[in-house]
Amino acid sequence: MSVSQIRPNLDHWQERVDLAAAFRWTVRLNMHEAVANHFSLAINEDGTQFLMNPNQMHFARIKASDLIVVDANDPASMDGPDAPDPTAWGLHGGLHRHCPHARCAMHVHSPYATALAVLADSRLPPVDQNACTFFNRVVIDENYGGLAFEDEGERCAQLFDDPKKKVMVMGNHGVMVIGDTVADTFNRLYYFERACMTYILALQTGQPLRMLPDEVAEKTAQELESYPEQDARHLAELKAILDDEGSSYAG
Repeated sequence: MSVSQIRPNLDHWQERVDLAAAFRWTVRLNMHEAVANHFSLAINEDGTQFLMNPNQMHFARIKASDLIVVDANDPASMDGPDAPDPTAWGLHGGLHRHCPHARCAMHVHSPYATALAVLADSRLPPVDQNACTFFNRVVIDENYGGLAFEDEGERCAQLFDDPKKKVMVMGNHGVMVIGDTVADTFNRLYYFERACMTYILALQTGQPLRMLPDEVAEKTAQELESYPEQDARHLAELKAILDDEGSSYAG
């Protein structure tokens, strides 16, 4: 059997494997929602061509070879049998068309980030080390306009105008996280959900919160941004666990 028969989509294979692992682990963390939500990864220089999950395939089943190639500048991308659903095209197409710095994008309706998104004040204060990671680094969309078809996707993409801000709390909707690689983006998604969980649980106690000073929060954010290789090591460990379990994600 030839290599091409074993791996039918060899282009950008390592990126496919990384993205498939991120889908599988998102299910483990209960951050997925049925057959909705989408991840994408740019594969050309200007970011307008990208890998993403097929239309409404459950994250728990996605393999590297399942990922489809979408061109944000070519509406014919919506014509194939596994073409992304219209909201995936609207949200991720708009993002990759307008934000070349968004090489990878992960959109979920994860429980705690979405809980934050429905609060009247959707800011994440620096109440712990994880929350400090995102100090002054989050965009809040306060103008939800319905399902993320093309107009809504374009509007959301325009909000990522500050390269330092790589998380969008999508008010009344969920969260969008962007990054340079799958590892970078998934690591950010993971820690944002953890920070939101701590904050929401702390709010539930009804007790006063111990806020960190702004200068400490910023110092901590900068230290975490330069922490060596944590994102890559995180994803490598997750793939090692999946490999040990005999997962089909890399198929």
